[in-house]
Amino acid sequence: MSSNCSDKELRTVLEQMILSPSGWRKVFAPDGEHGRGKILSFADRCLAAAMGVTFGRWLAANCDKKRPAVLVATDSRPTGEALSDFLMRGLCATRCRIIFIGIAAVPEAMAFCRNTGGIAGVAYVSASHNPLGYNGVKFSTDGSVIGGLASAALVEEFRKLVMNESAALMKLASGEFPEIRFNDKQKKRCLRTYARQLSLIAGGPESGTGREIVLKSLRQALSEKPLAVVADLNGSARCLSADRMHIESLGAKLYTFNKRPGRIEHAILPEGRALEPCKRYLEELHARGARFGYVPDNDGDRGNLVIWDDYAGSARILEAQEVFAITVLADFACAAWMGNSAGQNVALVVNGPTSHRVRPIAEAYGASVFEAEVGESNVVNLGRELRRKGYIVRLLGEGSNGGVIVHPAQVRDPLNTVSALLKLLRLPKMSGHPNPFEDWCQRSGQSALYREDYGAADILASLPAFTTSSASAENSKMKIACTEHGVLKTEWEGIFNQQWAIHGEALREVYGFCSWIQLNNSGINSRQGSGLRKPAFNGGLKIIFRDRMQRDAGFLWMRSSGTEPVFRLMVEIRGARPEAEAALIVWHRAMISEADRLATGARFKEIPIPGPTNPVQTEANTESSARVFP
Repeated sequence: MSSNCSDKELRTVLEQMILSPSGWRKVFAPDGEHGRGKILSFADRCLAAAMGVTFGRWLAANCDKKRPAVLVATDSRPTGEALSDFLMRGLCATRCRIIFIGIAAVPEAMAFCRNTGGIAGVAYVSASHNPLGYNGVKFSTDGSVIGGLASAALVEEFRKLVMNESAALMKLASGEFPEIRFNDKQKKRCLRTYARQLSLIAGGPESGTGREIVLKSLRQALSEKPLAVVADLNGSARCLSADRMHIESLGAKLYTFNKRPGRIEHAILPEGRALEPCKRYLEELHARGARFGYVPDNDGDRGNLVIWDDYAGSARILEAQEVFAITVLADFACAAWMGNSAGQNVALVVNGPTSHRVRPIAEAYGASVFEAEVGESNVVNLGRELRRKGYIVRLLGEGSNGGVIVHPAQVRDPLNTVSALLKLLRLPKMSGHPNPFEDWCQRSGQSALYREDYGAADILASLPAFTTSSASAENSKMKIACTEHGVLKTEWEGIFNQQWAIHGEALREVYGFCSWIQLNNSGINSRQGSGLRKPAFNGGLKIIFRDRMQRDAGFLWMRSSGTEPVFRLMVEIRGARPEAEAALIVWHRAMISEADRLATGARFKEIPIPGPTNPVQTEANTESSARVFP
């Protein structure tokens, strides 16, 4: 391996970096984005060292410690060991003290930072959901990912460092350096701290006594009516985390598969085909009490579900939006079971492309829904702002990826989804009050759906019916030529207004869209109206359609990705209407393509409205319109 590189090579690898508040990342594997190689190029070693120097300098300027302690952990990607090695060189060069706990789930590391005095920050080596050959880092100082102005400042300092101090970085990356050993004592302490936080969250938004009532009731119910959970850990950081400790402490049994860290058997993104192995495991273990399963991503901060469907007699893979909606329902219903939320100013915080199916759920429990731009830090920061205004914000998340954040945690965690579903399935009737699911059925006018021996499929059937694009689907991503996203969106607004003027009657008849409003989400701000955007104009743009009863009927949404070189888009429509969703996304893509052409100097061309020709039914219950289509 070469021990030097040119300034040009260093600038080239810098330009390959995706630098977003969600994390800094690029392809580090020598054999490409799906590669399993472990060795970094010399230029990439310099980048890794620069990451450490940047964060170390930032901590020195923003904390009162002469030698700030930094917790360093990794997910289980092949390049994690090498990347963390050179990143720690950079941290040491700025006189940081290192606590290295090796492979750990990101919620575990963040919980340790938040609940342990003396840790100034976390440098977590990961590329989240990106393919295996990617890697990178995310930074934290308080248990949440650094976002906003601080994130932008870190990016700027990182760029300056690589451009202006290349000789020092090359020296740091090429010289001998003492090995920083794995700290087994701190890893065990980290796991205990994380397990305590998981238990606190599972007990609900209660005082100490109330929390114990919830946990004791759940354990008792699970002892009387046992339930097992299946986990396909896919070689992820969760192989070495607190999953078994936590789930078994609640009274459930856990079966784990693919539990050797680093042995990654299928796609990292826990959606679609990546859930098929878990589906098979659940079907094999159903006779032994397994009722649902989960699959985490590689750093363990998100995961999606597979449930047992009693009616089909087989396992069923859930969409990310369904997972998030079930978790929202479980959290609100279980809080109401304890009489916790009555009369309180409760808020649910979501990102822009979260399905509107969560809104009737929130409304049933008296909660308000607030939107932020896509990005974990945006959702968390909006939650903080709302708490300052007097709201109770326990639940936050991004329905587009199924990610759930439950206060006081500051990052997503699939174990909180598991805890919520266990409570919804097993918490009993108490003192004459219905159990959480029966209470939901009554609140939502669906009492006929309730049965004593209900399962996860019954819960799923009770959710408000919407059909939403999958964020991971190929038709939910586009390559565009225009780099000025403010210009692109302005052109799109003009095209959409023209489409509404021409096709408004057809949109009403075919899709039930009678009126609309526009939202522009930027950071923690959501502004209603066209053109209300902030530089660099890369926030989310959303059209919310309303039916003739002013209910949410669907939406169009778009935004440039902060973690991939693509433009993302999604659509939604009320009811079980996959044909309509497919047609709407074709229409949305056509409008974006035309806006891209116009933004780069082309002439306008007419866009036909595609899709079903059958009109929707116009009764109050537009969910019945699913039957119009063949």
